[in-house]
Amino acid sequence: MNKASIFGLFMGIGAVFLGNIVEGGKVNTLLQPAAALIVLGGTLGATFLSCNTSDIKKAIKALKIVFTKNQILSDKYVENIMRFSYIARRQGFLAIQDEMENIDDPFFKRTINLAIEHTNPKVFKDFLEHENRFFEIEMRKAAKVFETAGGFAPTIGILGAVLGLIHVMENLSDPSKLGAGIAVAFVATIYGVGSANLIFLPISKKILNYLNHELLKRQMLIDGVIGLQAGVNPFILRDKMNLYIKEYCR
Repeated sequence: MNKASIFGLFMGIGAVFLGNIVEGGKVNTLLQPAAALIVLGGTLGATFLSCNTSDIKKAIKALKIVFTKNQILSDKYVENIMRFSYIARRQGFLAIQDEMENIDDPFFKRTINLAIEHTNPKVFKDFLEHENRFFEIEMRKAAKVFETAGGFAPTIGILGAVLGLIHVMENLSDPSKLGAGIAVAFVATIYGVGSANLIFLPISKKILNYLNHELLKRQMLIDGVIGLQAGVNPFILRDKMNLYIKEYCR
């Protein structure tokens, strides 16, 4: 579970409700089913109309990335590269195959397997970089879906506000109904702006951050395995890998 994502989601929404209470408002004031139906339903409808079905599926699948723990580019990759380098220099590159069960990163494992199957580094490097390009396209499409929803939500919120004010105008003769109509109007705006800036846009940003880190990690592993295959000095490999770690942590 990605604790930062869970904490951020509850922190953002909780701050709105807590701020309302501090100002003397009631929780029920912000719980307006009509406003939620207008804003969320309208936003989803506009997003589905704007995006392809395949992109919607990619976006739903990407939610797992946002709320689950991701592989972090850490010193353990450098340590593995160093260890494999010593094994390769003493026993040959193919001896690394016996260490595969200790690798839990799927891309790392696939990179080594391809290097073992294809002695020409250019062959497996081109294949993996081609795979990474399609991975990047897929992730950017998923992020774009949430970005699109974040763009529509505030406008749909205004639409909900206008509908609420129309309801108010229709019931000017009955003061008992004015409060409910005004509440829907203002809460719809809160739902629109809040869902865009507390949910949809942050999720899009999280996916893009994951993409940048994942691509950096993958490039590091490709360069590291090519270095292993070429018999590069372990200490030179370590220094090269550490440059990626520093870039990742910036």
